[in-house]
Amino acid sequence: MSAILQPLIENGRLWRGQGTAPRRDALPTGFDALDGVLPGGGWPQAALSEILFPADGVGEMRLLLPALATLGREGCPVVLVAPPYLPFPAAWIAAGVDLRFLQIVQTGEHDAMWAAEQCLRSAACAAVLCWPRQADTATLRRLQLAAETGQTIGFLLRPTATAAQASMAAVRIGIETGPARLRVLKCRGGNPPAQAIAFAALAA
Repeated sequence: MSAILQPLIENGRLWRGQGTAPRRDALPTGFDALDGVLPGGGWPQAALSEILFPADGVGEMRLLLPALATLGREGCPVVLVAPPYLPFPAAWIAAGVDLRFLQIVQTGEHDAMWAAEQCLRSAACAAVLCWPRQADTATLRRLQLAAETGQTIGFLLRPTATAAQASMAAVRIGIETGPARLRVLKCRGGNPPAQAIAFAALAA
């Protein structure tokens, strides 16, 4: 455990779980069509996956909830760093997420990327979600290295407008609306499919 994280644990802002997940190359997304085109069959372990979306609430969290539910069933902790909205507990429970293994780190925008980096690096979390809307390339590189060091899955949720920025993420997916689709922009170890994938969850 990194000494930098100890104050967060002592103050009750970060919970260190005792559960361990079975080793695997990827965490299934919960969407068969998406798993079928991602190398390894899901979200890559020890790496960043980036979700780009045009506006808040178009399905970005629905895309991740099945994977978070899987981690909760395995007793693995998930950390949300400075989420723009607090999760609605009833909706997350309905999606199968075990809230006992969910921790929210509340911090200002200036410290959010530092906190996300420490959580990724600590090896105390199974997955870390953060919202780096204006992160520079150096910051994104540090997050990727932290995910590799801590063997942690990192999810970056960012505006579509950042698509032109170089990405260190192993997987990069854009959410499109009208019709609701997922477009795989990057997947390390394979070629992105030419066609977008229908995303029925957006219409739910």
